Amino acid sequence: MRILHFSSAQTWRGGEQQIAYLFEALEKLGVQQWIFCRRGSELAAHCLFRNWPHFTYWKGFSVNPFIGFQLTKICSQLSIDLVHLHDAHSHTFAYMSALIGNQTPYVLSRRVDFRVRNSLFSKNKYNHPSIKKIISVSHKVQAVLAPAIDDHTKLEVVHSGVDLSKFQYKSTGILRKEFGISDRTPVIANVAAIAPHKDYYTFVDTAAILLKKQPNLHFFIIGADGGEGTAIKAYIAEKRLHSFIQLIGFRKDIPRILPEVDVFLFTSKEEGLGTSVLDALACGVPVVATDAGGIPEMITSQQNGLLAAVGDSQQLAKYVETVLSQEELVDTFIKNGKVAVQSFDKAKTAKKTYDIYKSCLGEFA
Repeated sequence: MRILHFSSAQTWRGGEQQIAYLFEALEKLGVQQWIFCRRGSELAAHCLFRNWPHFTYWKGFSVNPFIGFQLTKICSQLSIDLVHLHDAHSHTFAYMSALIGNQTPYVLSRRVDFRVRNSLFSKNKYNHPSIKKIISVSHKVQAVLAPAIDDHTKLEVVHSGVDLSKFQYKSTGILRKEFGISDRTPVIANVAAIAPHKDYYTFVDTAAILLKKQPNLHFFIIGADGGEGTAIKAYIAEKRLHSFIQLIGFRKDIPRILPEVDVFLFTSKEEGLGTSVLDALACGVPVVATDAGGIPEMITSQQNGLLAAVGDSQQLAKYVETVLSQEELVDTFIKNGKVAVQSFDKAKTAKKTYDIYKSCLGEFA
């Protein structure tokens, strides 16, 4: 089996981590793979570091037809059996490639829980016969996508996975020592890019409510700027909370610092799945989150965490207070969370994806 993974992302976020996990697991299954990604991207750098076979392209502008020609050429020269499209832009370029004669079948991953545009271009792109399967990362994503798809037999759900072997650390004190936080100060954090759909305004509003009652709290926003960093900093300053909420950027040591967190506060208003929640469960950190997108497929409220409605900072604050005050309940959440996260092991994700590949390529079944 010869697979080409196609990604258009410039930065490294959850989707790129999933590509890396999938590549590693499929390698162990003997699958020949290549990656087609943007020149100068974080994924291209990762391929160089890992010595993974890959090709790069220069995007230039949003709908560059030359990328479609390049994809056609790669598929022909390498006799690619299947192209796995990992995002919307790669899907667009692959659609162009199919229109100019590329006969290679495609599998598309869908990671976002917003509707497909109601346009002729989008309808044709999603229903083109070259698309053999569309893999949604949650049942919620599939439900949102389904109205745009003519043939529902093409729809599959494969939850994103995590590398559970990374999360073997106990609380190290690294984060508290680095930022001078007392052991007596509860730490509340989120790990996610500072992007609109992550709704950090609700995170800040929740912090403001909590700090009025309990000023001995500290909040961390851990993640790269996804386009809203400046606005969130301004909002924190406006509420005079800059002494209590710190933006510490992207970190590579999440498995080491996450066990220090007392509450994982995940406030997204849209979320395909949200694998940071899985990281928290694996680390034994109690989760308070919104019920956006696929989050309820990981968190069952009152069993392994607590869920509030999107944007409901008052309820989120009450739930954080509950977690900070009810040790017995937290122990139950942690125990149940460690069981639940086993279903999201990256090896299981890769095996399900591999089986979908085989179903598209009958000769490998």
